[in-house]
Amino acid sequence: MSFPTAPQAMTADWIADKLGQPKGALKGFSAAAIGTGQMCDSFRLTLDWADGTGLPPTIVAKCPSHDEASRNIAALTATYVKEVSWYRELAAGSGVAAPHCYHADIADNDVDFILLLSDLAPARQGDQLAGLGLAGLAPCIDAAAGLHALLWNDARADALPWLNRDTSQLVRALFPGLYEGFRERYAGRLDRDALDLGAGIVNRLDAYLKRTPSARTIVHGDLRIDNILFAPDGARCWLVDWQTLGRSSGATDIAYLVGTSIADPVERAAADRAAFDAWISALRARGVEPDEAGLWDDYRVGA
Repeated sequence: MSFPTAPQAMTADWIADKLGQPKGALKGFSAAAIGTGQMCDSFRLTLDWADGTGLPPTIVAKCPSHDEASRNIAALTATYVKEVSWYRELAAGSGVAAPHCYHADIADNDVDFILLLSDLAPARQGDQLAGLGLAGLAPCIDAAAGLHALLWNDARADALPWLNRDTSQLVRALFPGLYEGFRERYAGRLDRDALDLGAGIVNRLDAYLKRTPSARTIVHGDLRIDNILFAPDGARCWLVDWQTLGRSSGATDIAYLVGTSIADPVERAAADRAAFDAWISALRARGVEPDEAGLWDDYRVGA
């Protein structure tokens, strides 16, 4: 490995080079941790340019987690491989609402990596616990449609092994035990009917995993507002944390977004069809001709 994976291992000249600037252009930099760091460690780098005209005053460095358990999970699930590959192979020029990537690299062990990304401040991270209404989700649904339209039923995705990893065996091995722990933890907080519904999914897990979606495309896989940055006025957003990418029905991303975002139960119950229809319209605006009936089935399964 010939690249740094933490700010303390970086030099000013290394950062300058990765941003396309000559040696000596960056006089120095400082680093401050940002985010909650469940799977990665992220830092805002404040850059002291010799001549900063037109150069970013700050960037974001995303690095492997310092926590050994998180690193092991990342190796098992190819978490870091997916995100680095997204920025190296697809993001640039895609038109998808995501940070600009200045540099991306990963070692042969699939764990040690580095991303240098644009700093989207003053954009704010969404708060899943506070929730967000359907109107506030509008830019998220449109951004998701931009991602899904990128490789809609597109054979080019077949040539991307990192996007086509079969995780079904891993899910079969882990999901039943994880759900049992979830049920025990929330037995006094969730309705019995809801918990029984989850147990029914465990019992029919094979059918769920073998189901063929009506259309296949690239999906984010963890599309919740904690993984979305919003402009101060809420009218625009950017998708982040590309560690769970895969190929499936884009409708499942939208179902997950709605289901994890809308806190008010009455609004939540009324939001499904409206969110789905907005997504369909956004796909059509990007030249996709979706099968609404099939995708609605996908959405219902995802919900």
